[in-house]
Amino acid sequence: MSTGTSTGMSTRAPGLSFGGELRSEWIKLRSLRSTLWCYLIMVLLMIGLGLLLAGTISAPASGTPALSHDGQQSTWVRIATLGVGFATLVSAVLGALVITGEYGTGMIRSTFAAVPKRLPAILAKALVFGVTTFVVAFVGLVITALVSAPLLPDKGITPDFGDGKVWVAVAGGAGYIALLGLLALGIGLIVRSSAAGIAAALGLVLVVPIILQILASVTRAAWPSNIAAFLPSGAGSKLYAYPGAAAESLTPGRGGGAGSAAASAADLITLDSWQALLVLIGWVVVALVIGGILVKRRDA
Repeated sequence: MSTGTSTGMSTRAPGLSFGGELRSEWIKLRSLRSTLWCYLIMVLLMIGLGLLLAGTISAPASGTPALSHDGQQSTWVRIATLGVGFATLVSAVLGALVITGEYGTGMIRSTFAAVPKRLPAILAKALVFGVTTFVVAFVGLVITALVSAPLLPDKGITPDFGDGKVWVAVAGGAGYIALLGLLALGIGLIVRSSAAGIAAALGLVLVVPIILQILASVTRAAWPSNIAAFLPSGAGSKLYAYPGAAAESLTPGRGGGAGSAAASAADLITLDSWQALLVLIGWVVVALVIGGILVKRRDA
């Protein structure tokens, strides 16, 4: 009986618990030199750009009507979240490096040896990276909002710290940064190359929207703009917009007149913040699912 018992125990599959895997991924993330530098650059970019804009915007001319409450709050949110676009690029680079770095060093073999099912290791890595990035980005955006606020009353803007919509927009900006990093992680999982993963992620965020913008200008059709609305950058920009404040165009209309402009606007798809969030989550889920399938099928 003792022999049978020992044999049965020896055939159990080795592996870490999920809690142990989370701790392991946290240790790996914070031990990477690139993690500290990327997060530091991210926070400094957000604070620096916010202070730059808050300090350089001009005060309203005398006799100019004061901005409404929503207008003032929307301007404050734009200042606080000015660095989000740049921070997403840093997050995308780090997200790709978190997974492709393990493939490059061969550490991924040790990871999968400790977690033979492989998918829990990927899930743990995504959770640790996503939560950490969200927290860092949220802290950076909150600091930016707080340090820029004292510079604004002289510009005709009185920040209302009790306005919950401001902090929802700040949290949305942090969520966008974290989700884009997770998308880059999924892409890196698919291509398994740092250079290819970073290029693909940045190309999706930077190059594709520019191509669609050029197509929209050349063809004067609505479909390029409608496609752009469902790209990660298009959907993500809705997450940190102050709700309820209508955007005002500073450029006079040209060409086709008000009727054609209204017709063009009627053809465009506009996502609200919740729809945009679902679109962005969809991008992340698709990338991670494809990457997970390939992880199960390919050798480490």
